[in-house]
Amino acid sequence: MTPVASQRYFDQAADLIHLSDELRQLLSTPQRELTLQVPLTLDDGTHRVYSGYRVQHNRARGPYKGGVRFHPAADLAKTRSLAALMTWKTALVDIPFGGAKGGIQVDPSELSVTEMERLTRRFTEALGPAIGVYRDIPAPDMNTNPRVMAWMMDQYSIMETYSPAVVTGKPVELGGAPGRDSATGRGAVDVLESHLNFDGRPLAGSRVVIQGFGNVGSWMARTLVDRGAHVIALSDVSGGIYREQGLDIDALSAHTAQGGLLADLDGIEGDGITNAELIELECDVLAPAALGDVITIDNVDRVKAGVILEAANGPTTPDADEVLWDRRVAVIPDILANAGGVTGSYFEWTQNIQQFSWSEDRFNQELGERLSRAYDKTRAMADEHSVKLRTGAFALGVERVASAVTLLGHR
Repeated sequence: MTPVASQRYFDQAADLIHLSDELRQLLSTPQRELTLQVPLTLDDGTHRVYSGYRVQHNRARGPYKGGVRFHPAADLAKTRSLAALMTWKTALVDIPFGGAKGGIQVDPSELSVTEMERLTRRFTEALGPAIGVYRDIPAPDMNTNPRVMAWMMDQYSIMETYSPAVVTGKPVELGGAPGRDSATGRGAVDVLESHLNFDGRPLAGSRVVIQGFGNVGSWMARTLVDRGAHVIALSDVSGGIYREQGLDIDALSAHTAQGGLLADLDGIEGDGITNAELIELECDVLAPAALGDVITIDNVDRVKAGVILEAANGPTTPDADEVLWDRRVAVIPDILANAGGVTGSYFEWTQNIQQFSWSEDRFNQELGERLSRAYDKTRAMADEHSVKLRTGAFALGVERVASAVTLLGHR
């Protein structure tokens, strides 16, 4: 989500709940921003210095919480916008966290595994006391994964004391929670099912198109098929595959698990398709689960889906969002649709603090129940004020944070 879009949605929500000027100013700016130098010695002995950031937007409802991304475009403005989004998201699903975001401006494909580890540990050292079990809890994001979280946890533990709860999204062997890896994709399906049930429609039999077949998209696909839906098209960076009768998700997952791309498929039924063509397929549900800004004013008139499920951050531009609203196409916004990840992180964090593990079944049940409640609250807010689901979701999140800030006296 771009900074402009994030501010636009905040302003719409603030107008809806009649937020005071003082609270608008306080909530629209971060409480703290860190800009860090992250030096790295490469395997060949040469040196580079990367820019790193951590934006801590608001902690009125609990410790700062948000991902760490390694990407060339992870600049301060983008990080600031995503940190604010995390504040509203954690409040929307009613978990006791604030919002933060961080990262390093780096292309991980240019680094070896050992270079990535050294970079991660130097970044953690630079963050120092800015993070902590009850202060700020990082998580995986773009181009980071459980292994990166393990390095962060270990480096923090070296600096302080053994602290598995300082990050979430860790490997299960190091305190991660069974179910956390699938939480974002599974949670998106939970929210979709709540939406369809609210309108008296079953998920079973629905025709779903997913753009993106990474962690989120693959878990979405598997969960959808398990619940009786038909995934008729998928894509990754190389292109996609389409089959009206539904795709063989197990075969596709096995192929990509070995590092294969969807464009390289052989022996699996389906027709090749581009990412642009996939967005315009006729379907019941279109789920962008990879990139931002894929539904724009240039292609929105060709979108034929009845429901847009925003599993990615910011896949619909604000102008396209208005067109879809005018056409009465339901858009389940990213702030709700992909909130399964941070909800699962909350479950992992609480288990680490308690030193007690849940079963995966309990994890998934709790996840579904919490996201269903968040959807019901969002839908009620949107219907009451005759606004889109996105405005209702932002309004709920902003209202809860504003209430906490007021009760604490931070005015």
